[in-house]
Amino acid sequence: MIKISVVIITMNEERNIGRCLASVDGVADEIVILDSGSTDRTEELCKNAGARFYFQAFKGHIEQKNLALEKASHPYVLSLDADEALSDELKQSILETKQNWAFDGYIMNRLTNYCGTWIKHSAWYPDSKLRLFNREKGQWGGINPHDKFILEPKTKTAHLKGDLLHYSYYSIQEHSDRTEHYAEIAAQALYQQGKKVSFVHRYSSSLVKFLRTYFLYLGFLDGANGWIICKITAWGTYLKYKKLYDLNQ
Repeated sequence: MIKISVVIITMNEERNIGRCLASVDGVADEIVILDSGSTDRTEELCKNAGARFYFQAFKGHIEQKNLALEKASHPYVLSLDADEALSDELKQSILETKQNWAFDGYIMNRLTNYCGTWIKHSAWYPDSKLRLFNREKGQWGGINPHDKFILEPKTKTAHLKGDLLHYSYYSIQEHSDRTEHYAEIAAQALYQQGKKVSFVHRYSSSLVKFLRTYFLYLGFLDGANGWIICKITAWGTYLKYKKLYDLNQ
């Protein structure tokens, strides 16, 4: 049987971290936390759960997750966000995988809880994520804040049964505030890559985003929350490109 390091980055996650850590009980052979300066009870809760707790000033989501991987003792890593937890079915799938590790990485569906409601459409589900992997076969990449683990060429993956439960936003205001924050981070990342955007594109891209998420990805089936999610998603796209446009001016 292989051993798995559960690796999590945190910042003021006392609301979520207990649920996350409880869900990996029996799966984790060690828990590694890389914190970026929490001022709440995050450190206390992590240490009470037996986690190894480290500090690193925040460098970016991708950078932070790669640094966290370096703290793991085992090559096989389950990477989680503090606001995520394993469903019972996914936990069982991971336990079975520990007995017979056959691929370089394992993909799982992520199911998001929005203001108390599970969202099944709106481009939020199945939201497949590569979160269980051999850390020696890849690294975190993407464009901040949208990180993703990228395996080396010619590696193989499989899909696990069960959902990664994501407790995203507890209020619409929290969703709105974080969307604006993420738009700023994304715009800065694109600007540093030399990306440009036209004045018209920032409007057209947000319209296309809304039409895709609400109609093509059936956001209307998520009811009132689907409408809100698709509107804020489109607004976030507009903000990202507006901020990028302004930076280039």
